[in-house]
Amino acid sequence: MKVNGYEIGPCLQLMGADLQAATLTGVDLSASILVEANLFAADLSGANLESTILQRANLSSAKLARANLTIANLAQAQLTGADLTAANLHSAILVNAQLTGADLAGADLTGANFIRADLSGANLSGANFLSAILVNAQLTGADLSGADLACVNFLRADLSGANLTGANLTGANLIESIADERTRWPEGFDPVTAGVTFK
Repeated sequence: MKVNGYEIGPCLQLMGADLQAATLTGVDLSASILVEANLFAADLSGANLESTILQRANLSSAKLARANLTIANLAQAQLTGADLTAANLHSAILVNAQLTGADLAGADLTGANFIRADLSGANLSGANFLSAILVNAQLTGADLSGADLACVNFLRADLSGANLTGANLTGANLIESIADERTRWPEGFDPVTAGVTFK
């Protein structure tokens, strides 16, 4: 299968490939190397990207709904406005990734690494973050309503204006995390006792 002149399949090396707006629905790109690839507005809905290296790739406005990104490396990737609804990002690496305004509703983010990631304004409602790492992450204005945040590490994360109503915060580490008067918490949750710092 060829798309934009590139042969598409698993275990490929397509560093810097230009696949902007390409239709890649359901394709198998598992274990491929797509470092700095341009996938702006590409349709990767239902694609298999397990163990794929997407460091510094441009996936802004890309469609990744129901995509398999298990153990994928998305460090420093651009995912602004991307559709990741119900995607599987189990144990994915998203260090320094830009996810401003991205839609991750219902996504599986179990064990994912979001250190210093920017999730400002992202839709994370109903997502499963079990044991994820959100150290120094930006979650300003993010919607985390109904999300499973059990055992998540929020150390120094910015939750200003975030909506956590109905979220499960059992065992979560919120020490030195930042909030303000707009942050909404689950009913009965005491952020001060949990170590949250208020602006």
